[in-house]
Order: sequence, then C-alpha cells, then structure tokens
Amino acid sequence: MSATTPDAAPSLFTRHPLRMTLNDQALQLDVLPWTTLLDLLREQLDLTGTKKGCDHGQCGACTVLLNGKRINACLTLAVMCDGAQLTTIEGLANGDELHPMQQAFIKHDAFQCGYCTPGQICSAVGLANEGRAQTREQVQELMSGNLCRCGAYSNIRDAIEDALPACQQRVAQGDGR
Repeated sequence: MSATTPDAAPSLFTRHPLRMTLNDQALQLDVLPWTTLLDLLREQLDLTGTKKGCDHGQCGACTVLLNGKRINACLTLAVMCDGAQLTTIEGLANGDELHPMQQAFIKHDAFQCGYCTPGQICSAVGLANEGRAQTREQVQELMSGNLCRCGAYSNIRDAIEDALPACQQRVAQGDGR
C-alpha cells in the first residue's frame, strides 16, 4: 500500500472553495477539507514565517491574525477561514516600514533564536487589538500561550509594553493589523 500526499488525494475527496483576504490580497483557491491553515500557509502558499512548533496548539509558534484576532493556525482548518481576513507575519509590515510591534521587538532585542518570534509578534498585535492588557502582569498572562524556549520573556514583555500605545492607536484608526 502506498501513501498519498494531500495533493495526490483520491478523487472521492472533494476540494472546497476558499475565498479570503490574505495579507491584504484577495485569494481564491480550493483546499482539501482536512488541510490546516498552517499547512496551507507553509506548504501551499510558501508563507513560511508562521512556524510549526508543536502542531497541537500548545506553543503559539503558529499564531496568526484571523479578522484581527489571534488564533493557532495548527488547530484551524483552512475551510473555516472562508470569507475571512487573515494576516501573517509577512503581512504586518507596510512595504519597507515595519509594524510598530516588529520595531519594538528589534529595539528591545526580544528574540534570540527567532523561531517563536513570528508567533509572538502576531499574538502581541492581537493582544493590542483586544485592548485588555493594561499592566505588565496582564501582558504576561495574556501572552502565556506563546512559549519561548530561549527564555527571552522579559525582553518580549518590554517590547510589547513599548509598542502597545502605537498599536492601540492603529486599532482606533481602524487598522487591526
């Protein structure tokens, strides 16, 4: 018995149409019903900034923004995103101008190996969109779903606290990314 890849699936499985706005670009494609958003991004769309860490929703490396809210792409089926607006780490910058959260992560050296950084940044932008983090302790609690094996947590919190006002101003102006 030979194994088949998702792209070479038997014809009895129907691909489902998927329409979404991905990083401000309209996108239409057909996906198999079991394709996760993470696999769609990385394997089919070559957007490899979103990382596959645990593949069980426990590490936050795959965090992206769906309609401005942070989600784990490894736990989300791509078909669930039909009609949605999706932002990945690749879509946060405006051309050559980095997003305020990206700038703050650089300023505060909020990364070491960098593997968790895309998920940390997307989660932090989602955190700003939620508007619930007012204290350092709240930032720490609300970012607890994003793990950093290198232990750069204090720098990550510093970066988030620094960027929160600029991010919240963007949200107030209608830009939830």
